[in-house]
Amino acid sequence: MEYTKGRGAASNRASERFGLPAHHQDGEWREEREAVDGPSMAASTAVTELHPKTILSFNQSPDILFDRSINPFVGCEHGCIYCFARPSHAYHDLSPGLDFETKLFAKPDAARLLRETLARRRYRPRPIAMGTNTDPYQPIESRYRITREILEICLETRHPVTITTKSDRVLRDLDLLVQLAERQLVAVALSVTTQDPRLSGLLEPRASSPAKRMAALARLVQEGVPAHCSVAPVIPAITDCFMEEILQQAGDAGVKSAGWIALRLPHEVAPLFREWLSVHFPDRGDKVMSIVRSMRGGRDNDPRFISRMRPRGVWAELFRSRFRIARKRAGMGRPRFELDCSQFRRPQDGVQMQLI
Repeated sequence: MEYTKGRGAASNRASERFGLPAHHQDGEWREEREAVDGPSMAASTAVTELHPKTILSFNQSPDILFDRSINPFVGCEHGCIYCFARPSHAYHDLSPGLDFETKLFAKPDAARLLRETLARRRYRPRPIAMGTNTDPYQPIESRYRITREILEICLETRHPVTITTKSDRVLRDLDLLVQLAERQLVAVALSVTTQDPRLSGLLEPRASSPAKRMAALARLVQEGVPAHCSVAPVIPAITDCFMEEILQQAGDAGVKSAGWIALRLPHEVAPLFREWLSVHFPDRGDKVMSIVRSMRGGRDNDPRFISRMRPRGVWAELFRSRFRIARKRAGMGRPRFELDCSQFRRPQDGVQMQLI
């Protein structure tokens, strides 16, 4: 199987869930590809701008802690092979494989749309979650700065916001995060899967290194920004051995809370992950998937509410017990971020942002 260095997925198969027409490359051209075009190059990243009419997404899911979210980008260059958001690319008639991490979409109107939403008389504030689908601090944020603009709106309107990321780029907005934290309006979670930089490079090839993520957690704590360590996902026989070390380092950095999420493989993610195992861990692929199925009722994935976030079985209980003990030893507890919605004030048209 041909593997693109620096990318997470090993293939780019189109989704078949929606009955979309298949895309076929001309076989004769492929045979002569290198003779015509020269040696193959690494897959490049392309960004298309989206201009939606709304930016806040609302949900009524009973097993997650937020009811609204913003995703500044569609697709994610971090390329995490396990990302449960990969199937969303099928809606754009693109592959959840390499397309998900190379053909990205940005929403430059996000801040304007958010301002319009918050100005509505019927709007009632509750924390806005960012990073729930794709990472708000993936590399293209450096160019678009959409996440920063959203945080500026949240600061102006005193609106609470939570952030989940795998990137130390979050520190580029530390000035805003500190001001939000002073008003009890923000909490930041950094997701750490392993302490092995080589393994991280295979699992999440363009995310920040584990050391940089730990350093970012320590800096957030130092600056008074509520920080949370998310050990997510825990991959059996691949990353679970790092659980205790991650928690101890986070505790030593002053992080006060931590949580974990077991590997989820919805829709097209399961075959992509199996391909990844066959490329990088052919010796233990069967073992990994056997443990996954034992936690998911005999299937690669359990899509049901509640149980999808709470795996069952002997292995799940083992991970749960290990995590609980390690978290206690590290001096951390469960996440308890209580953000303040009472300060909210609607944005005023034609008025410059007020930060005081």
